[in-house]
Amino acid sequence: MLTRVTNQMTALQSQHNLQAGASRVAEAQGRASSLQKISKPSDDPTGAAEALRVKSLQSALVQHSRNVDDGNGWLSTADTALSSADSLLAKVRELTLQGANEGTLSQGARDAIATEIDGLKKDLLAVANASFNGRSVFAGTSDAGVAFRDDFSYTGTAGSAVTRRVGAETTVRVDADGAAAFGTGPASVFSLIDTITGDLRSGATNVATHLTALDARVTDLRGVQSGIGASHAQLLRADDTLMDTSVTLEAQRSGIEDLDLGQAVLDLQLKNNSYQAALAVTAKVLQTSLMDFIR
Repeated sequence: MLTRVTNQMTALQSQHNLQAGASRVAEAQGRASSLQKISKPSDDPTGAAEALRVKSLQSALVQHSRNVDDGNGWLSTADTALSSADSLLAKVRELTLQGANEGTLSQGARDAIATEIDGLKKDLLAVANASFNGRSVFAGTSDAGVAFRDDFSYTGTAGSAVTRRVGAETTVRVDADGAAAFGTGPASVFSLIDTITGDLRSGATNVATHLTALDARVTDLRGVQSGIGASHAQLLRADDTLMDTSVTLEAQRSGIEDLDLGQAVLDLQLKNNSYQAALAVTAKVLQTSLMDFIR
């Protein structure tokens, strides 16, 4: 059965083809402008799903990087405080040793040494209450604001720790154990200093016996500081890993979503040439006008 092809049918089909060609040119122009392979999920459902997965990993990576920065702030604050505490205790030890020479010092001189040690104790208390972003770095998860009150009581909770997640399966402790560094109650370094100054003021002859206890407190403090160093090294390794992973994920995302500029321009030019050719051919084919019928 033969079907008669009318001028109207030809015109309609030509119009449809031209509109399709114009649409392809517009899409190619949009990709060349945005340099994106996927402008909507229907362009590539599999690629769109993979791109979402990679972007989710990138978002988690950004959060882990922020956690590393925050953790570095905690650890740097704690390390600086412990270094200051070590220096203060070294001065306390020097003064204690000086005050132990009871045969060459008057009581007035011993009182003056005790007063100086009291001042160092206040400085040490301030150091023990060091904070980062309003949180004490020596009180664990406590919200008291300070690790040690004025009566030297410890506000932290045994076993509590502040951690930061720096990887999908990796967390790092970023605070320091104030109880281990400075002691608590009668065993604290503050009570020990009070005992030393009390003996100096009372004229006791056993001041030198406190040097061993003072050295033990310094050893404990340095042990906590070495733990801070280990945590900081772990954060540095995590930071390096995050940087490497960031580069890898960005390469994956780019491979899925980004369009090569040269390829985009070439594709646009080809589609535009096809469209222009279609316009020229259509203009040649559809030349029938009312004057053709009059003739």
